[in-house]
Amino acid sequence: MQPIETNRLRLRNFAPADVPGYWEYAAHPRVNCFRKDSIATMEEAAAEVQKRSREDDHIAVCLKESDQIIGELFYMKEEPDTYSVGWNFNAKYEGVGYASESAQALFNDLFVHQDARRLYAYVEDDNLRSQKLCEKLGMRREGCFVEFISFVQYEDGTPKYEDTYLYALLKKEWLQQHAAGEQ
Repeated sequence: MQPIETNRLRLRNFAPADVPGYWEYAAHPRVNCFRKDSIATMEEAAAEVQKRSREDDHIAVCLKESDQIIGELFYMKEEPDTYSVGWNFNAKYEGVGYASESAQALFNDLFVHQDARRLYAYVEDDNLRSQKLCEKLGMRREGCFVEFISFVQYEDGTPKYEDTYLYALLKKEWLQQHAAGEQ
């Protein structure tokens, strides 16, 4: 992917120097949906970063002044013009708008340059930060899947099913929101 720059951030492909920063947030996922991607060792982190460096669907979010990775954005295209989107950030960098700033840049790229028609995100009902981010990005909550998926288990080994919200945004809505903001 071509790097994207915002006021404070650089969005780019993963690089070997990202291993320690990636490991910092991937070793201890705070949201259940990332538990399956948990990294146990620095070697596993290096292998995952190597894999991601060859793909455009996982994007390293880095501080512009230092190129330090602070999180990631990801997307998956569903033909012909719909994309599933998501994010995962290091807790040390939360609360200062980095997720919103980077996601806005990705959304703009997907809508304007990749000709996406619709973006959607799944968010667990207890992930309040991601719900707030979706709403800040102009996404609407379209529904709730009750006991939709299980990422963790109870102590007895049975699956703990999570209620999951579906958020979505259309290109025409994105363009209308941003045209209104420019007036």
